[in-house]
Amino acid sequence: MKIQFFSAKPYDKTFFASHNEAYGFELDFLETHLGPHIVNAVDDGTFAVCAFVNDKLTAEVIAALAAKGVKVIALRCAGFNNVDLDAAKQYGIRVCRVPAYSPEAVAEHAMAMLLTLNRKTHKAYNRVREQNFSLNGLLGFNLHGKTVGVIGTGKIGKAFCRIALGFGCKVVAYDLFEDEELKLLGVGYTSFENVLRQADILSLHCPLTPDNKYLIGKETLAIMKPGISIINTSRGGLIHTGDVIEALKTGHIAYLGIDVYEQEEKLFFKDLSGSIIEDDTIQRLMSFPNVLVTGHQAFFTQEALSQIAEITLHSVQQLSDGIEPDAAVMLV
Repeated sequence: MKIQFFSAKPYDKTFFASHNEAYGFELDFLETHLGPHIVNAVDDGTFAVCAFVNDKLTAEVIAALAAKGVKVIALRCAGFNNVDLDAAKQYGIRVCRVPAYSPEAVAEHAMAMLLTLNRKTHKAYNRVREQNFSLNGLLGFNLHGKTVGVIGTGKIGKAFCRIALGFGCKVVAYDLFEDEELKLLGVGYTSFENVLRQADILSLHCPLTPDNKYLIGKETLAIMKPGISIINTSRGGLIHTGDVIEALKTGHIAYLGIDVYEQEEKLFFKDLSGSIIEDDTIQRLMSFPNVLVTGHQAFFTQEALSQIAEITLHSVQQLSDGIEPDAAVMLV
């Protein structure tokens, strides 16, 4: 039984090949992303295609997959905004995902970005390598006592709340479903607007949906305190990049850390060091000294990759055996 992978990297091959020893699937890894341009590369009779965050599973692509006999779209990620779920249902293709893979990996990266921006460790590292031990320009602030706003308290947001509490921060949060355990730990749930008003630091941990696209834009930025720090390790479309750039220029945003970017499919997971990047927006962002960009790296730990491989292969095995995987795993 064959699984074809798209947007495959060497680390995908390593972890999936290792976990596949227990399953025995035929694995075929393609480096290109999945979209209308390459859908004909899917072999007839392939049971499942395994896709990642920047693969485009439009209605057109899903129709072509169905014609090839594909039965399962296995997303090796939590987000699914890149999949036309209605089309998948129409063509009878099951869609599964990995809803939780080491949420601590993403939460820890979000905190690492905040600490790096605040304490400027990346700049200090470069300075001392040039024998410059001056502290000028490296001034930070204590996280202890600051108010951290968290949007979304699912598994990743919950892990981030715990980390922030460990630093002695006051944590306020917004989620449609409040977590009773977090309340007992001291997290204060309030409205979305109140989180924005109170936060010294804002961290986004929610999925991208049609309802919350550009959650952070001109109107919501106006509610926030001057000097806000914003961290986004969720989805690039949660932030209106143009509005954020304007807020950076005025100093309303003191620090911005993003591991995701709305147009990242043209950039992330690629070595473009020898290329001219034509995206003026990302170039403008990276020109700010108080902006930190990482290339969708937050998930990238040994533990997370191992869980992604195991959960994905296990779900495909269950579907091939006619067993329904856990509800959280299945989208269609």
